[in-house]
Amino acid sequence: MAEVFIVRPFGSRRPVLKKNTKNGLQTIYFDFDRVETDLIKPAMRALNLGGGTTGEVFASGSIHEDMFSELLLADIVIADITIHNANVFYELGIRHALRDKSTILIKASGYDETPFDIIGYKYHSYNEQDPAASLDAFIKMMHETLELERTDSPVFKVLPHLDTHDPEKYIAMPQDFVEEVRVAAEAGYAGRLGLLAYEAQAFNWRLPAYRLIGEHLFRLKKYGLSKEVWDKVIAKKKKDIQANDRLSTIYQRLAEAALGANPQETRALLAQSDMAAEIIIKDKNIDNYTRAEAYTLLARNEKTRWVMEWSAAVDKQKKALESIFLQQAQEYYERGFLQNLNHYYSGLNALALLKVQIALAENNTTTWELKFDTEDDALRELEKMKKRQQALTASLRLSLDAAKAQLKAKNEKDSWLDISEADYLFLTSNRPEKVAAVYAAVLNNVNPQGRESALKQIKIYAALQLFNEHTTATLSTVLSPTIDEPLREHFLLFTGHMIDKPDREKPRFPVTKAKENAVKRAIKKAVMDEQKRLPDGYILKGIAGGACGGDILFHEVCQEAGIESAMFLALPPDQFKKESVAHAGNGWGDRFNQLYKKLPHPVLSASKELPGWLRGQKNYGIWDRNNLWELHFALVNGGSNMTLIALWDKQKADGPGGTEDMVNKVNERGGKVVVVDIRKL
Repeated sequence: MAEVFIVRPFGSRRPVLKKNTKNGLQTIYFDFDRVETDLIKPAMRALNLGGGTTGEVFASGSIHEDMFSELLLADIVIADITIHNANVFYELGIRHALRDKSTILIKASGYDETPFDIIGYKYHSYNEQDPAASLDAFIKMMHETLELERTDSPVFKVLPHLDTHDPEKYIAMPQDFVEEVRVAAEAGYAGRLGLLAYEAQAFNWRLPAYRLIGEHLFRLKKYGLSKEVWDKVIAKKKKDIQANDRLSTIYQRLAEAALGANPQETRALLAQSDMAAEIIIKDKNIDNYTRAEAYTLLARNEKTRWVMEWSAAVDKQKKALESIFLQQAQEYYERGFLQNLNHYYSGLNALALLKVQIALAENNTTTWELKFDTEDDALRELEKMKKRQQALTASLRLSLDAAKAQLKAKNEKDSWLDISEADYLFLTSNRPEKVAAVYAAVLNNVNPQGRESALKQIKIYAALQLFNEHTTATLSTVLSPTIDEPLREHFLLFTGHMIDKPDREKPRFPVTKAKENAVKRAIKKAVMDEQKRLPDGYILKGIAGGACGGDILFHEVCQEAGIESAMFLALPPDQFKKESVAHAGNGWGDRFNQLYKKLPHPVLSASKELPGWLRGQKNYGIWDRNNLWELHFALVNGGSNMTLIALWDKQKADGPGGTEDMVNKVNERGGKVVVVDIRKL
């Protein structure tokens, strides 16, 4: 959500002077509060914008620090210049000096003349008696300000070479938040990271928080979740280099995952990857290595399109040579290498695809010649490509040697550089046995996924029946690992009523064996129904708390059905049992203990008190946070891969974080909800 900071005079009966044609100057009682209520706030709601006023800063007590922070960080500043108010113009001057864009001036007609310094700058005019009359025009102006990003600061217009301030440089994340992110990342808790990203949105340091969390999710290969977080950065900064770089790669990975099963989705994702990479390339301020990376992303997308085009063809070589994507991929790789000769990855791929083009042209002369006006043109182009191959080979040798020397100087090793050396030998050596031996030595210390990735290019050669001696020797020596396709996870998230406490007036889940058995049967039916609907290649996993009643019964049903489940505890076990288990009697305590010993049992918090960085949040406590924590874990594979089973009486919750709250949160995200109505059991 974009943030607005409102700079204005205050008061509902503020005496101000207004020009009158008959009586000259006369005192008018102006309602500035109404302008905010009837014009500014409705426009903010229409555009889903948050924010506040200078008055709220005064109320906080830290006037200058908070005010300067808001003027720097706000996505839009709205300044009412109806009267010559010293505070308004002081704050407007600070904003114009700090930010080049997104400052909106508003003014009631017929009052003080606009000061000379800002004459000619566009402002929104409103009627003092009916500010809402111009609401539609004001909404349009605010929308254009957000979308067009035109320079509206006189300071930056007069001094065009002045650099605007990047607000993120002046924002520090709370250390306890950073530590919480680090713990979640090292534990591999993608759902916990998703929760932290959700919670960070309420703070002015959310952008650096999104970057931190998005990067960790990317490294965990949770590309769907990482995309959601990086999208939040893009929503604020459309041309952000880091975000577009990560999103280009993420779209590429998602496209590769969809390859074969959904060609249309693959093409759409590749197009999105292209657009993100192109934003990076167009930025004049990036360094050459970053530009090389962006060209490599474009090249890899073209290569994927190329493979898609010929992989199902009968005459694969002919189709591969005819494809325009082969040449485009090769050229993008080469452009990347020429941007930075230390970027040997792009150089290797440029050389590999050039050799593929040459080999395909020599094997399919008729197809090659049809690309040109004459046979002589075809021959000349082929000779040109061979000379280019020689130049690339020599340049790449120097690039690899430089990388090795740099590692040696730091006494470091890089297995991917070793693999690149083997790739280079494959492309330049006429000794297939030597090539195979080098690959075997290098790949012996690489995990199965890394080995499969390293052999991917060689498998393309084999599919096209190119460089047969080298491919046969290598693939027969270095066995391609058998990597079972991992089963996709569909999460069953459970929420439901616990056993009634003794002081509950209206029974809902009394401590009776008959009620317990009926509830367990109903939960089992809901779980089994979801298991029957599960497509091939998927596995169910359960998530629930550990409270007496619904939670424990759900875990027991999962145990009996052979479904893996995890017990999510808002508090450490002893404290949790005191809060949510003990009142039901020792039998439930024993059942909790048995499940606790068997199941994974992540704990949200050491106490009911929220972390320091969260304590200022209104109407938010440990039980609300617990629901969101469980939900974000269940959403780790996307909303289509989770189902909420809710044991619910469809009544208002007794307190925060109850069953109703969880049902509402899942509905808000478009998830599937299966309600087990406890009133009918």
